[in-house]
Amino acid sequence: MNAAKREIKIKRVSTRKRSRDSLKTHLTPARKRAGALGGAEGGEQCPRNWRSSSVMADINAAEYCSDSEDLFGDYDSILEDSSLLARLDNAEHNERQRELQNKAVDQQDFITLRPSTDADVWKRSCEDILTDSILDNLGDESFEDLPASQLEFQERVHEGAKRSKLQDGDKTSTPLRNAGVERNAEDKPRIQMKVRRSVTDQLKRTMLCNAAAPSGVSRSVVLKEAVVSEEISVAMQAMETVSAQTTDLGPFFGLPTKVKDLIYQLRGIERLYDWQETCLNLDCVHQRKNLIYSLPTSGGKTLVAEILVLRELLCRKKDCLFILPYISLVQEKVRGLASFGLELDFMVEEYAGSKGKFPPVKRRNQRSLYIATIEKAHSLVNALIETDRLENLGLVVVDELHMLGDGSRGAIIEMTLAKVLYVSKATQIIGMSATLGNIKDLQTFLKAENYTNDFRPVQLKEYVKVKDAIYEVDPKEEECFRFSRVLNFKYSSAMQKIDPDHIIALVTEVIPTHSCLVFCPTKKNCENVAGMVCKYLKEEFLQHREAEKAVLLRELRDSGNGSVCPVLRRTVPFGLAYHHSGLTSEERKLVEEAYSNGVLCLLTCTSTLAAGINLPARRVILRSPYVATDFLKRSQYKQMVGRAGRAGIDTEGESILVLQDKDRTMAKSLVCAPMENCYSNLMHDEGKGILSLVLSLIGLNITHSMDQVRDFLSWTLLYVQQKQLCVEKSLWKVVQQCVDLLKQKDLITVDAHGESLQVTKLGKATYKGSVDLTHSDELYTDLAKGLEGLLLNSYLHLLYLVTPYDMISQCKPDWMIFFRQFTQLSATEQKMSGAVGVPESFVARKAAGQTVKKNVNMMAVRRMYLAMVLFSLLKETNLWSVADKFQMSRGFIQTLLSSSSAFCSCVLHFTEELEEFWPFKALLTELTRRLSYCVKAELIPLMEVAGVMESRAKQLYKAGYKTLTHLANADPTVLSKTIENLYKKRANQIVASAKMLLNEKAAALQEEVDDLLMMPLDLPSQRLT
Repeated sequence: MNAAKREIKIKRVSTRKRSRDSLKTHLTPARKRAGALGGAEGGEQCPRNWRSSSVMADINAAEYCSDSEDLFGDYDSILEDSSLLARLDNAEHNERQRELQNKAVDQQDFITLRPSTDADVWKRSCEDILTDSILDNLGDESFEDLPASQLEFQERVHEGAKRSKLQDGDKTSTPLRNAGVERNAEDKPRIQMKVRRSVTDQLKRTMLCNAAAPSGVSRSVVLKEAVVSEEISVAMQAMETVSAQTTDLGPFFGLPTKVKDLIYQLRGIERLYDWQETCLNLDCVHQRKNLIYSLPTSGGKTLVAEILVLRELLCRKKDCLFILPYISLVQEKVRGLASFGLELDFMVEEYAGSKGKFPPVKRRNQRSLYIATIEKAHSLVNALIETDRLENLGLVVVDELHMLGDGSRGAIIEMTLAKVLYVSKATQIIGMSATLGNIKDLQTFLKAENYTNDFRPVQLKEYVKVKDAIYEVDPKEEECFRFSRVLNFKYSSAMQKIDPDHIIALVTEVIPTHSCLVFCPTKKNCENVAGMVCKYLKEEFLQHREAEKAVLLRELRDSGNGSVCPVLRRTVPFGLAYHHSGLTSEERKLVEEAYSNGVLCLLTCTSTLAAGINLPARRVILRSPYVATDFLKRSQYKQMVGRAGRAGIDTEGESILVLQDKDRTMAKSLVCAPMENCYSNLMHDEGKGILSLVLSLIGLNITHSMDQVRDFLSWTLLYVQQKQLCVEKSLWKVVQQCVDLLKQKDLITVDAHGESLQVTKLGKATYKGSVDLTHSDELYTDLAKGLEGLLLNSYLHLLYLVTPYDMISQCKPDWMIFFRQFTQLSATEQKMSGAVGVPESFVARKAAGQTVKKNVNMMAVRRMYLAMVLFSLLKETNLWSVADKFQMSRGFIQTLLSSSSAFCSCVLHFTEELEEFWPFKALLTELTRRLSYCVKAELIPLMEVAGVMESRAKQLYKAGYKTLTHLANADPTVLSKTIENLYKKRANQIVASAKMLLNEKAAALQEEVDDLLMMPLDLPSQRLT
């Protein structure tokens, strides 16, 4: 561990200058001793085997006073500090306790706590490190003019050290207590006592001798004697201070210089922006107060958060939680920080989709950084509260804090932060947010300071286009727009009909030399615009990075097991592609990487890209001010145009909003109006959020009565904004209704007096499984009914039980396809379908177009149809063929698969709390794993690595990297050359992620071993009778 150098200011006893040469001790840095010797050959050096004590372990030499400094601070005499001897006793007692513990473990007199990996650094720093006894070798320099008592003191220490070395070799430099006890080796066995003479006793004896010394000595000798005694006093205080856990490890915002070097090596960032330095040096940051900081997109907000996270992990030795809105962002962050974790010795754990362990593994010797989606972060905080470990969470970072105002996900963020605020006062919260109109409300909620800056690394110029004229956005203008120029592009009449908004003219001004993003209102429009643009591009676009585009097409084909999207097949050769939720995860990843590396120069995309992974562009074009049929919100607009301008590449970025005349008035408010406000969503969707919150508060034993629930709600954003949001009924009335409804659903119980609130088993299963309260009864019924006749020779029944309820409404079965696939099921599978309410006769009648008189639960029918899609996918593991078979978009099937995987994990946690569902634990554990990856079994270990998709896993497996261990020990340079189209940076990230995952698994096993071998704390006393 690196420690910041501590300066100890010491007050002079005498105003007269004196030579320090005769008083140089080990309390003086080696360079000063060397300077005093004038470079003489005989200058002593610290022995190579000199070890620091546990008090000073891992602490670099303190920088002590120079001749020009005040030597003794506020100390005029060692005798004026009445508590000094008590503190010396405490320091000695602590030292002995550590020494005894080390002896019991390692059978050594003294061990160093410095990691062996730093051995070379340790040796180099030996000269500047204090010994375990600050009194050792005080006789290195001449003390001829000191009193006899001081000389006697030095001789005793010296003799003790010599005897110690004779008895124990070079194990320690500490004098032994049995200095005055000599035994004849022939008469009695020698007892090697390894307890040091108490520093306190030695100082007491020295001071008594000084007091009894004759007074007829010179004033200078008396003053020198006082100086030495007081230097000993100050050094002892330094030992106690430095040995305490320090929160300052180096010059880089309290972090070692190694962190700064890593940021440069891994990120290419040589120095921070001015605003970042200002933010990191804020008083509230140093005092660990909560903070919300707001900047435009691409301003560098995330780096500040990462530095604060590293400071918490390394300096305060606390775990951290980093909350991100999307799975793709979590995976990207895990890849990006895995290398830091390996170099700085902390764990990076992914909590997204079906990944994440609840409660997390408790580590004794390492800290963890949990990187989680919004939903997983809430479950993680619940688990930490339940196991009474939330105090170990030192910092919570929330990206996109303004998402507090975003429906049900905003409610989950609010619940998570309110619990952290209420339960752990020591946990710091850092929020990164877009600029908001009511940031004061968020400050009140989080009890946080606010830092705002309008910095952008690249200047942004905003424009709008009406017909063929382009206007610059200028809020100072009366109309908000100032004429800039007219488009200079010749359109034929045919082109004008196909492209009335002049998208081709706008994009060809920047591509292929620079990059461009075109935001479209719908997914279909994305594909149409990409196809339209490439029709009118010149042949030279085909030649731009032709070989790399051919590789990209080949990888897209491999990801689809031989199939490739016809639109992408036509557009990629021109350097164009589309990006929306209709792509598979693998296609999306390949397109993003190709765009980031400049292989693709234009993406047509939906608004979701603006909120996801950072893909900046020289020019951003908004095809329309609408998202589907809804007019853009200002926050959405700012997020999209914020992608314009690439730091370090472009000198400026520009955005162009394409308008029709009818939208001109609304566009003024869009581009010039102040930012909208952010409001609590606990009351969203008929109060689902507050209902779920109250249930979990009771289940986690945070609250036990109505008054306590009311008290907790005063820590929420809803409480801050109750005047605006609780108009029809008071917040207290809402709470009472929630409790009544939970009681009605048999999720909680209330005693006769209405005071004590307790959660039922079903209620506990509901909140621990993160199951929607509207579906908890239905899920319990389905599982109970399924258990009566569970089909175990096929996955179909289990898949039906874990098909998400919220996906059912999006499914409209094709009856002919349904019947065709139904007839291919085995007899037992068809019987199982009938048992859940979907008989073959019903499907056959619907396929024949006949009317069905018998009432059938259509929710069960649609759910069965989706279960058959998943069943087919698990058997074939080919998403493209399944999409073709069921005539569904591959994007929908990808969403169904990932949602089913996450819901399967929720159902697993739900069943773990209910004894009657014990068989599901083993069954759903394996099914969750299968749904998470949906590949052949041999590829699953490789797919566990963040960022490794199926086609990449196949490449790695084929190249001989068949296990996680193979990948963790791979050479990134060799890997990037072996695997086609794998860039060195990505190879480094993959290897680092594999190492981190391997370390995580090994550490979990080691913790389990330690737990098994640990002596029970509650072991009954074993007395002999």
